[in-house]
Amino acid sequence: MAAAVLQLGLRAAGLRPLLCAAGAGTTPASVVWRSVLGIAPRAGLAWRPRRCGSSSAEATATKSEDESFLRWFLLLIPVTAFGLGTWQVQRRKWKLQLIAELESRVMAEPIPLPADPMELKNLEYRPVKVKGHFDHSKELYMMPRTMVDPAREAREAGQLSSAAEIGAYVVTPFHCTELGITILVNRGFVPRRKVNPDTRHKGQIEGEVDLVGMVRLTETRKPFVPENNPERNHWHYRDLEAMARLTGAEPIFIDADFKSTVPGGPIGGQTRVSLRNEHLQYIITWYGLCAATSYLWCKKFLSWTPGV
Repeated sequence: MAAAVLQLGLRAAGLRPLLCAAGAGTTPASVVWRSVLGIAPRAGLAWRPRRCGSSSAEATATKSEDESFLRWFLLLIPVTAFGLGTWQVQRRKWKLQLIAELESRVMAEPIPLPADPMELKNLEYRPVKVKGHFDHSKELYMMPRTMVDPAREAREAGQLSSAAEIGAYVVTPFHCTELGITILVNRGFVPRRKVNPDTRHKGQIEGEVDLVGMVRLTETRKPFVPENNPERNHWHYRDLEAMARLTGAEPIFIDADFKSTVPGGPIGGQTRVSLRNEHLQYIITWYGLCAATSYLWCKKFLSWTPGV
């Protein structure tokens, strides 16, 4: 009622154009009323037009930027998977070449043992021949070990337990007559009950013998492998420097071949020649991940009109 009376009064006073201007949206109604009633505007307050359209445009632009970032960020997944698959292809080529070289080295004819220990660094798994005699009084024992038996290992592949007998490798100093040096020879496997040399007198070779074996280099201790215990004569890995100091031999080590086996003695030929080659399954895994994530990315971010 009061508002209606006030409007009539304003019309009478000739202020209708002012009201129309206020209704047109150019000036807020509160400002009009304050000017009409003679009320001064409060300090620090200023009227600003609303920008609803501008805020909506800014929100749309921000959303578009976020979607663009997400699109290219997610594209890194298939690109990275493709790169890793290609890298595994190269790794497989390298591994196959390495396996071929190793097989050719193992099957090569034995050569005389080089006198220079530095030359042996490039001859691991290469058969060599030596002539001399054993010093059984300084035997070393690498234990626990199981006998190398490819047929049994193939049968037990994938099983959680093994029926292999536990024992040790007998490492014996061998004085090379022609070279005038003493080296270390892994004569082979003996079961636990035969580790004591008193239980295998027949297998303790006396006199000069010709021997063929594969060159082996020193080992570093792997995780979870116990430390060697020279005091108890228990060796868990080949530490050639420590073995050589204890026996007075040179840090040169060979695995005697199977032909060196004698009745009642260690079983020779205890060299495991194998390289893991699982790169093919890695290739399938990475390229499969690349294909799957590429399909999902295209389905999410690419659109096309059927029939165009």
